Amino acid sequence: MSRFDQISRRSVLTALAAAPLVRLSAKDKKIPIGLELYSVRDELKKDRAATLQAVAKMGYECVEFFAPYYEWSSEDAKSVRKQLDDLGIKCYSTHNELQSFTSDGLAKAINLNKILGTRYIVLAHPGNIRTLDDWKHISDALNKANHQMSVEGLHAGYHNHDLEWKPVDGEKPIEVIAANTDKSIMLQLDVGTCLETGNDPVAWIEQNPGRIRSLHLKDWSADKGYRVLFGEGSAPWKKIFAAAESTGGVEYYLIEQEGSDYPELEGADRCLVAYRNLRG
Repeated sequence: MSRFDQISRRSVLTALAAAPLVRLSAKDKKIPIGLELYSVRDELKKDRAATLQAVAKMGYECVEFFAPYYEWSSEDAKSVRKQLDDLGIKCYSTHNELQSFTSDGLAKAINLNKILGTRYIVLAHPGNIRTLDDWKHISDALNKANHQMSVEGLHAGYHNHDLEWKPVDGEKPIEVIAANTDKSIMLQLDVGTCLETGNDPVAWIEQNPGRIRSLHLKDWSADKGYRVLFGEGSAPWKKIFAAAESTGGVEYYLIEQEGSDYPELEGADRCLVAYRNLRG
């Protein structure tokens, strides 16, 4: 089954009003579960509105748009925001190319993200870079953009792929980014690429308290790579969740599926079922 019992908002509020006030520990707090829309990229390209409706119907609470959103007009963004509001789902961050972090492109990125109601404008790829100095330049660009974003109530973020885990002159670029960027900049952890490169996602979270504010819940296995669904790979999910919620400062999770043996929407649905079963 891929549907879940629903409790009305009114019932929840009534129950809370009658209950004694209890301070929740980090692990007891409800963390929204969302979908990185790259997981359903072909469906999104065919019919954006229908895809968002399907994703919300599955039970996802938020979504993350990837780089093509930058081509939208303000009116496009307003239309999407209205649909998100009507569906009752949020968009906390977007994935961006370097263009969104340049002096020419930043204003548009800020405008679109403010319309969407996001918190973070995430750099998803640093471009063609090779040296440690290149990585430091990326850090500088993040800091500069973050300063401008913060005036508008937003912050920058950085999303890792496998490139950031591969040492350059004895240093991992991901560590260079973490050490040289402002702590208000989110380090969005892609779990799958961390695992593929032989690194420990739990250790990384614990090394960067308060900065792992969202995670891409992408699983990985040695035999099927990223084609495994959530929970079918080698990721130690319960340890990852515990670290993210006690130390990492996680604000929301995003399931990401690069491909599988199922159609995109079915794969996303199956991942959410597995997540609910694991989290309880």
